[in-house]
Amino acid sequence: MNKMMITCAVCGAETTRKQNPNLPLSPLEIAQSTYEAYLKGAGIVHLHVRDKDGNPTQDPEIFKEAIRLIRERCDIVIEITTGGAVGMTDDDRVAVIEALQPEMASLDCGTVNFGNEYIVNTLPTMRRFAKEMQKYDVHPTLECFDISHITAANVLIKEGLLKPPFHYGLVMNVPGGIPYDVELLQFLVNRLPEGAYWTVMGIGKASLPAQYGAVSIGNGFIRVGFEDNVYYSKGVLAESNAQMVERAARIALEAGYEIATPTDVRALFQLKGI
Repeated sequence: MNKMMITCAVCGAETTRKQNPNLPLSPLEIAQSTYEAYLKGAGIVHLHVRDKDGNPTQDPEIFKEAIRLIRERCDIVIEITTGGAVGMTDDDRVAVIEALQPEMASLDCGTVNFGNEYIVNTLPTMRRFAKEMQKYDVHPTLECFDISHITAANVLIKEGLLKPPFHYGLVMNVPGGIPYDVELLQFLVNRLPEGAYWTVMGIGKASLPAQYGAVSIGNGFIRVGFEDNVYYSKGVLAESNAQMVERAARIALEAGYEIATPTDVRALFQLKGI
């Protein structure tokens, strides 16, 4: 498929307005930011939500309000986080699958250092989340922060808990996780199952290089957004998620790709639809 799929992670769980005052926080702001990113070429939104104080939450009711407002605006594919935020319980994180039954959801594939914190994902946790996604026909993005996470995902595949088409999210440059360079990206890609799809997520200053890495290696997709990076260029804060999607789309177009629409994404991953 000579089409570039662009995911936009519009707010994440850890980014704050102190880091970038343009960060969307309320369901309405998140929905509007998602719509603006969609207009610039995003086919998927990776969705976190915040409570009234701007703190990360897995409250299904807040998700429902954000989703309702997004659906009033566009048909972008919605990928719900089950990674949540540092300190959340497995019960908190996985409850959104049954409550929301989205088309897609993230599935973290291992424990990782996360700056001065850490996120725990044991194999029993992964199995539980994968079973819930199977039950409600939710397509997982297998988020891998290190090579061992690809190995852990292979365990779930062998156990029949994951079905193709597989989609991996290769998260690079989280402090304490695997750093970004194009050789390491190629190393990870080489160890994916044959025929698997992948999206690279360059965190912080790795965001733009990772986009070029996806284009240069080929057969990869791109994620951008305030969850991953608050700067448009060195020392220059991004104005919006749409600004970052627009550049990602331009890079892909200049490299000879078409931009994948939500319809293309649904066909590629065999999603159940809205």
